[in-house]
Amino acid sequence: MCSFVQKDKYKNNFMKRLCFWCLFLLAIPVIAQQTKTKNVVFISVDGYRWQEIFRGADPLLINKKKFVKQDSTFLRNRYWAAGQEERRKKLMPFFWTVLRKQGQLYGNRDLGNKVNVRNKYWFSYPGRSETICGYYDPAINSNDYPNNPHENVLEFVNKQPGFQGEVATVAGWEAVVRIVNRDRNHMPLINVNESAEGENLSEAQVLANEIQNYLPRYFGQGVRLDMATYAIAKTYIKANHPRFMYIDLDDLDELGHAGQYDYYLDAAHYLDAMIASLWKMLQADPFYKDQTTLVVCPDHGRGEENGWTSHGSGTPHSNETWLAVIGPDSPALGEVKTEGQIYQDQIAQTMAHLLGLEFKTDHPVGPFISSVVKN
Repeated sequence: MCSFVQKDKYKNNFMKRLCFWCLFLLAIPVIAQQTKTKNVVFISVDGYRWQEIFRGADPLLINKKKFVKQDSTFLRNRYWAAGQEERRKKLMPFFWTVLRKQGQLYGNRDLGNKVNVRNKYWFSYPGRSETICGYYDPAINSNDYPNNPHENVLEFVNKQPGFQGEVATVAGWEAVVRIVNRDRNHMPLINVNESAEGENLSEAQVLANEIQNYLPRYFGQGVRLDMATYAIAKTYIKANHPRFMYIDLDDLDELGHAGQYDYYLDAAHYLDAMIASLWKMLQADPFYKDQTTLVVCPDHGRGEENGWTSHGSGTPHSNETWLAVIGPDSPALGEVKTEGQIYQDQIAQTMAHLLGLEFKTDHPVGPFISSVVKN
């Protein structure tokens, strides 16, 4: 027979082991579900309206001399058609061929399918913060706001097993370094006026670094033209194979504020081409092929008619956004025509779920979009 001392010893050992396994299990990230998605590429497009995505060139703007400086015949030949379906395909051919057939497009308000920011400000810092943090903080009310105090989904993923050091950002607007809060998390982030660094840069990376120095600072020192941001991001992906990549593009918002609708259409068309080229590269790379999800959305919308140049709480409709997704876990719904409502704060959790994770942090996080992640 065991003595009482032996029994107490066994009991204590059992309790110690039980406490150890409880703490161990708590330390493991909550797994949302098994997914085919091993990598996510997230593209934020500053201030691109849903109207152009789903309707093509706006007839109220393409014919206004106030907003168009290019040859009108050339512009109309390139982007205009009597039918809305043809117009939007001319403007965004990748969206309306590949994405329409293989992916998902949310936000056509003409069909009652709505995507909105939840924040009340309707401009860039609050919109981007809401998107990557999954949380609307009313205190974040300025583009000059300092370092974001809230953990974002990029940081969260970077802490998970298999993702450490595999999360990166390339940004075309200087405030993104504060929105992501590089000072806190020290994750790779190539901001405006910065270059890809390292001893073993590829020839393409060296060229991308160099080219950005020869482009005009048309919109000021705090902005890099999308073509340069895209080149740095694409060559970074090819060279480093990150598992979660955030690419932040800015041209469309700057051209909108400048009232240059012709160049705004050009920027939209080139955006579509850049996304098409990036997707082609991902699908040609065994590391990414059929196990990568691409997520694209803006940070806010814009006004209508003469108000299209502005956004913010004083400009109606600039809280209206959209969402595009393509990847192995997202059913090919194409243009989503059912009535519904999505909010920007749901995108962070959705990206985490695509990676088989549940984004948990010390602030509330919007629920994932169930139609994006196949059960």
